[in-house]
Amino acid sequence: MSGSHENEPIRGLPGFLPEGERILWQGSPHWPTLARTALHLNKVAAYFVILLAWRLLSLATDDVPASHALLGALWPLPLAFITLGLIALFAWLIARTTVYTLTNRRVVMRIGVALSVTMNFPLRVIAAADLSTYANGTGNIPIRLGSDDRIAYLHLWPHARPWRFSRAEPMLRAIPNAAHVAELLASALADCHAARPVANIASSAPAPLPSNPLTSPSA
Repeated sequence: MSGSHENEPIRGLPGFLPEGERILWQGSPHWPTLARTALHLNKVAAYFVILLAWRLLSLATDDVPASHALLGALWPLPLAFITLGLIALFAWLIARTTVYTLTNRRVVMRIGVALSVTMNFPLRVIAAADLSTYANGTGNIPIRLGSDDRIAYLHLWPHARPWRFSRAEPMLRAIPNAAHVAELLASALADCHAARPVANIASSAPAPLPSNPLTSPSA
C-alpha cells in the first residue's frame, strides 16, 4: 500500500510497471452515479420530501393560515440543501481521488479521500467477477478473490460489494462504460489463466488460486 499519490510515476500506480506489464484500462467512478447508488442521495432527498409533505399536511389540518403553514413547513429546506450538498461533495471527492487500473497482470485500486492507499489484486488470485449496470451505462464490477486473505470491509468502502462483510469483495464502483471494462477484465483473466479457463464473468466454479492478493506481481 502507498500512503500518498502526489509523486506517482504513473497516475494511479505506486511505481513503474514491471517489464511485460501494460495498462489495459484506467478510470474513476462517475460521481453522480456514486452519490445515488453508494451514498443513497436519492433516498435522503426522498426523506426530506416526505418530511416537507408531512409538515404541510400537519399544519393544514390545524387550521393555520396558508402563509404561516408554508413558512412553518419550509424549515427543513436549509438542512436538506446542506445535507444533500455534503453528500454530493463527498461523492465528487471520492471520484476525484480514486483511480482504478486494469493491467494484463493485476487490478489496482488507488482509493481514499483523506488518506490515499493503493491496493493490488493480481489476476492470478481473482476467482470470478460480476457485472451490474445502470441505465446510463455506468456499473459495478465486484471481484471475488480465490485466496484465503481477508480485507476489512471498512478499508474498502465504498469500493466494496454491499453486504459482503465477512469476506469483503473489492469493487470497481460506478464506472463509465462498465460492460466494456468487464470484457477487458474477462479477456485478461482468460489470458492469465489460460490453463484454467476463467474467462466468463461470474464464473461459478473457480479453481484453487494462490494466496496474498495485496502483493504486487513480480516482473
